[in-house]
Amino acid sequence: MATTLYLIRHAATPANLMKPAKLQGRRTDPSLAPVGLRQAEATRDFLAVRPMDVIYTSPLRRATQTANILAKPHGLTPITVDLLTECDVGKWEGKSWEDIREENPAEYAKYHADPAKNGYLGGENFAQVYERATEAMDEILRKHEGLTVVVVSHHIVNRTYLAGVLGLGPAKARAVSLDNCGISVVSRDQGKTTVVTLNAAFHLQGVTA
Repeated sequence: MATTLYLIRHAATPANLMKPAKLQGRRTDPSLAPVGLRQAEATRDFLAVRPMDVIYTSPLRRATQTANILAKPHGLTPITVDLLTECDVGKWEGKSWEDIREENPAEYAKYHADPAKNGYLGGENFAQVYERATEAMDEILRKHEGLTVVVVSHHIVNRTYLAGVLGLGPAKARAVSLDNCGISVVSRDQGKTTVVTLNAAFHLQGVTA
């Protein structure tokens, strides 16, 4: 029997909405922006009529807030998993890519050449995030075989895991771009894991700041 995973990026925070956006890893823990709350509510309404047997979340506030909103119609309590926390972006926390390119041009270039090998300055690389994300997802899928599972996590966690399932690998995970509250659907059947839907966001139409 197939196991279905709804993999969701948390709703938007103020840093996500900045122009240019600011990097946020695990060293700061902001709440959702008002539009982020509306994104989570729109996602909740979309998923309310669909099966949801269990919901997991990163321990960071932006993920737990999103997960609690999604879980309410189903009467579920989200389960926190530390391995699902966002990438440690090190000394680049709170900076834009424009800031980073100006302040650390060599490290910026190395990161963009191969983020799986050359990570965030003083933080993790994509290979490290992929390893722990895959460990967490595999355990969740194994534990809830045949059920429908929701996981609320973060952009880098989700994109590295999905890149692995798609056969791209963590080095090319930046090719997988995910919206806040975008839904990706992963299916595992007879030991084979496939991406059924990537970053569905049509349920967020009309949700604006």
